[in-house]
Amino acid sequence: MKKATLKEITTIKELFLTHYDKAVTELHYTNAYELLVCVMLSAQCTDKRVNLITPALFAQYPSVLLLSQANLEEVKSLIHSCSFFNNKAVNLIRMAQKVVEQYHGEIPLDENLLVTLAGVGQKTAHVVMIEYTKANLMAVDTHVFRVAHRLGLSKAKTAIKTEEDLTKLFKTELDTLHQAMVLFGRYRCKAKNPECEECFMKPYCKSAGSFKVN
Repeated sequence: MKKATLKEITTIKELFLTHYDKAVTELHYTNAYELLVCVMLSAQCTDKRVNLITPALFAQYPSVLLLSQANLEEVKSLIHSCSFFNNKAVNLIRMAQKVVEQYHGEIPLDENLLVTLAGVGQKTAHVVMIEYTKANLMAVDTHVFRVAHRLGLSKAKTAIKTEEDLTKLFKTELDTLHQAMVLFGRYRCKAKNPECEECFMKPYCKSAGSFKVN
Protein backbone atom coordinates (compact mmCIF):
# COMPACT_ATOMS: atom_id res chain seq x y z
CA MET A 1 0.00 0.00 0.00
CA LYS A 2 1.37 3.43 -0.95
CA LYS A 3 2.33 5.99 1.65
CA ALA A 4 0.70 9.41 1.56
CA THR A 5 2.71 12.24 0.05
CA LEU A 6 3.52 15.40 1.99
CA LYS A 7 0.88 17.27 0.01
CA GLU A 8 -1.70 14.59 0.75
CA ILE A 9 -0.81 14.61 4.44
CA THR A 10 -1.38 18.37 4.61
CA THR A 11 -4.75 18.02 2.88
CA ILE A 12 -5.79 15.07 5.05
CA LYS A 13 -4.99 17.06 8.18
CA GLU A 14 -6.98 20.06 6.93
CA LEU A 15 -9.96 17.88 6.03
CA PHE A 16 -10.05 16.24 9.47
CA LEU A 17 -9.84 19.60 11.21
CA THR A 18 -12.57 21.03 9.01
CA HIS A 19 -15.02 18.14 9.33
CA TYR A 20 -14.37 17.44 13.02
CA ASP A 21 -13.32 20.81 14.41
CA LYS A 22 -15.36 20.28 17.60
CA ALA A 23 -14.68 16.56 18.00
CA VAL A 24 -14.64 15.30 21.59
CA THR A 25 -14.93 11.92 23.26
CA GLU A 26 -18.32 10.20 23.35
CA LEU A 27 -17.66 8.98 26.88
CA HIS A 28 -19.86 10.61 29.52
CA TYR A 29 -17.99 12.21 32.42
CA THR A 30 -18.04 15.31 34.63
CA ASN A 31 -14.51 15.43 36.07
CA ALA A 32 -11.01 13.98 35.68
CA TYR A 33 -11.76 11.06 38.00
CA GLU A 34 -14.80 9.98 35.99
CA LEU A 35 -12.94 10.45 32.70
CA LEU A 36 -10.05 8.26 33.82
CA VAL A 37 -12.42 5.52 34.97
CA CYS A 38 -14.33 5.71 31.68
CA VAL A 39 -11.18 5.45 29.60
CA MET A 40 -9.90 2.53 31.67
CA LEU A 41 -13.19 0.71 31.15
CA SER A 42 -13.24 1.48 27.42
CA ALA A 43 -10.27 -0.76 26.66
CA GLN A 44 -11.60 -3.55 24.42
CA CYS A 45 -15.11 -2.21 25.10
CA THR A 46 -17.35 0.23 23.26
CA ASP A 47 -18.01 3.75 24.54
CA LYS A 48 -21.71 2.97 24.33
CA ARG A 49 -21.32 0.05 26.74
CA VAL A 50 -19.16 2.12 29.11
CA ASN A 51 -21.80 4.86 29.18
CA LEU A 52 -24.38 2.27 30.23
CA ILE A 53 -22.17 1.00 33.05
CA THR A 54 -20.82 4.17 34.62
CA PRO A 55 -23.98 5.88 35.97
CA ALA A 56 -24.47 3.14 38.59
CA LEU A 57 -20.73 2.92 39.25
CA PHE A 58 -20.40 6.66 39.87
CA ALA A 59 -23.57 6.72 41.96
CA GLN A 60 -21.99 4.12 44.24
CA TYR A 61 -18.49 5.62 44.12
CA PRO A 62 -18.78 9.35 43.32
CA SER A 63 -15.20 10.08 44.32
CA VAL A 64 -11.79 8.51 43.99
CA LEU A 65 -11.66 8.23 47.81
CA LEU A 66 -14.80 6.10 47.92
CA LEU A 67 -13.56 3.95 45.05
CA SER A 68 -10.29 3.39 46.91
CA GLN A 69 -12.32 1.89 49.77
CA ALA A 70 -14.59 -0.18 47.51
CA ASN A 71 -15.33 -3.85 47.89
CA LEU A 72 -13.85 -5.72 44.92
CA GLU A 73 -16.86 -7.96 44.39
CA GLU A 74 -19.21 -4.97 44.41
CA VAL A 75 -17.14 -3.22 41.75
CA LYS A 76 -17.09 -6.39 39.67
CA SER A 77 -20.89 -6.65 39.89
CA LEU A 78 -21.28 -3.05 38.71
CA ILE A 79 -19.03 -3.46 35.66
CA HIS A 80 -19.66 -7.14 34.88
CA SER A 81 -21.05 -6.39 31.40
CA CYS A 82 -17.74 -4.80 30.44
CA SER A 83 -15.02 -6.89 28.82
CA PHE A 84 -12.26 -8.09 31.20
CA PHE A 85 -14.30 -6.81 34.15
CA ASN A 86 -12.36 -8.88 36.69
CA ASN A 87 -9.01 -7.26 35.88
CA LYS A 88 -10.56 -3.85 35.39
CA ALA A 89 -12.23 -3.96 38.81
CA VAL A 90 -8.90 -4.76 40.47
CA ASN A 91 -7.12 -2.00 38.55
CA LEU A 92 -9.81 0.59 39.29
CA ILE A 93 -9.48 0.08 43.03
CA ARG A 94 -5.67 0.00 42.93
CA MET A 95 -5.63 3.12 40.78
CA ALA A 96 -7.87 4.93 43.26
CA GLN A 97 -5.79 3.81 46.23
CA LYS A 98 -2.59 5.19 44.73
CA VAL A 99 -4.26 8.47 43.76
CA VAL A 100 -5.46 8.88 47.35
CA GLU A 101 -2.17 7.82 48.93
CA GLN A 102 0.24 9.69 46.67
CA TYR A 103 -1.71 12.48 44.97
CA HIS A 104 -4.09 13.62 47.73
CA GLY A 105 -7.11 12.30 45.86
CA GLU A 106 -6.45 14.37 42.74
CA ILE A 107 -5.98 12.65 39.38
CA PRO A 108 -2.43 13.57 38.28
CA LEU A 109 -2.81 15.20 34.89
CA ASP A 110 0.72 14.37 33.85
CA GLU A 111 1.54 11.56 31.44
CA ASN A 112 4.53 10.30 33.41
CA LEU A 113 2.47 10.08 36.59
CA LEU A 114 -0.66 8.66 34.99
CA VAL A 115 1.18 5.65 33.57
CA THR A 116 2.32 4.68 37.07
CA LEU A 117 -1.31 3.99 38.02
CA ALA A 118 -2.70 0.46 37.84
CA GLY A 119 -4.39 -0.25 34.52
CA VAL A 120 -3.15 2.96 32.90
CA GLY A 121 -0.88 2.59 29.88
CA GLN A 122 0.36 5.19 27.44
CA LYS A 123 -2.80 5.15 25.33
CA THR A 124 -5.09 5.62 28.33
CA ALA A 125 -2.89 8.40 29.68
CA HIS A 126 -2.87 10.16 26.31
CA VAL A 127 -6.64 9.91 25.88
CA VAL A 128 -7.19 11.46 29.33
CA MET A 129 -4.69 14.25 28.63
CA ILE A 130 -6.13 14.89 25.16
CA GLU A 131 -9.70 15.11 26.37
CA TYR A 132 -9.22 16.88 29.69
CA THR A 133 -6.28 19.21 29.01
CA LYS A 134 -6.27 19.43 25.19
CA ALA A 135 -2.68 18.21 25.26
CA ASN A 136 -0.91 18.03 21.91
CA LEU A 137 -0.75 14.23 21.99
CA MET A 138 -1.88 11.39 19.75
CA ALA A 139 -3.46 8.15 20.93
CA VAL A 140 -4.04 5.17 18.67
CA ASP A 141 -6.99 2.86 19.23
CA THR A 142 -8.37 0.35 16.73
CA HIS A 143 -10.17 3.09 14.76
CA VAL A 144 -7.18 5.42 14.51
CA PHE A 145 -4.92 2.50 13.58
CA ARG A 146 -7.26 1.43 10.77
CA VAL A 147 -7.71 4.95 9.39
CA ALA A 148 -4.00 5.73 9.53
CA HIS A 149 -3.16 2.64 7.50
CA ARG A 150 -5.96 3.04 4.97
CA LEU A 151 -4.87 6.61 4.29
CA GLY A 152 -1.22 5.63 3.94
CA LEU A 153 -0.15 7.65 6.99
CA SER A 154 1.60 4.69 8.58
CA LYS A 155 2.74 1.17 7.79
CA ALA A 156 3.69 0.41 11.39
CA LYS A 157 2.54 -2.89 12.84
CA THR A 158 1.90 -1.61 16.37
CA ALA A 159 -0.26 1.13 17.88
CA ILE A 160 2.76 2.78 19.55
CA LYS A 161 4.72 3.01 16.29
CA THR A 162 1.63 4.24 14.46
CA GLU A 163 1.24 6.93 17.12
CA GLU A 164 4.84 7.97 16.54
CA ASP A 165 4.24 8.20 12.79
CA LEU A 166 1.10 10.32 13.18
CA THR A 167 2.79 12.62 15.69
CA LYS A 168 5.69 13.26 13.31
CA LEU A 169 3.42 13.79 10.31
CA PHE A 170 0.78 16.06 11.87
CA LYS A 171 2.90 17.79 14.57
CA THR A 172 0.18 20.16 15.81
CA GLU A 173 -3.50 20.02 16.82
CA LEU A 174 -3.03 16.35 17.65
CA ASP A 175 -5.81 16.40 20.26
CA THR A 176 -8.46 17.32 17.71
CA LEU A 177 -6.97 15.02 15.08
CA HIS A 178 -7.08 12.07 17.46
CA GLN A 179 -10.77 12.63 18.22
CA ALA A 180 -11.47 13.22 14.53
CA MET A 181 -9.86 9.97 13.47
CA VAL A 182 -11.72 8.04 16.18
CA LEU A 183 -15.10 9.35 15.03
CA PHE A 184 -14.21 8.97 11.35
CA GLY A 185 -13.19 5.36 11.90
CA ARG A 186 -16.16 4.58 14.10
CA TYR A 187 -18.88 5.91 11.83
CA ARG A 188 -17.53 6.16 8.26
CA CYS A 189 -14.26 4.31 7.74
CA LYS A 190 -15.58 1.24 9.53
CA ALA A 191 -13.79 -2.09 9.70
CA LYS A 192 -16.61 -3.76 7.75
CA ASN A 193 -18.49 -2.07 4.95
CA PRO A 194 -16.87 1.38 5.19
CA GLU A 195 -18.89 4.17 3.59
CA CYS A 196 -16.43 4.86 0.79
CA GLU A 197 -18.69 6.20 -1.95
CA GLU A 198 -19.54 9.54 -0.34
CA CYS A 199 -16.40 9.80 1.80
CA PHE A 200 -14.56 13.13 1.78
CA MET A 201 -11.28 11.20 2.18
CA LYS A 202 -11.87 8.98 -0.86
CA PRO A 203 -9.33 10.79 -3.10
CA TYR A 204 -6.61 10.16 -0.51
CA CYS A 205 -7.52 6.63 0.56
CA LYS A 206 -5.08 3.92 -0.46
CA SER A 207 -7.73 1.24 0.07
CA ALA A 208 -10.74 2.85 -1.60
CA GLY A 209 -12.85 0.41 -3.59
CA SER A 210 -11.20 -2.67 -2.14
CA PHE A 211 -13.93 -3.52 0.37
CA LYS A 212 -16.73 -5.97 -0.15
CA VAL A 213 -20.24 -4.95 0.81
CA ASN A 214 -22.13 -7.70 2.62
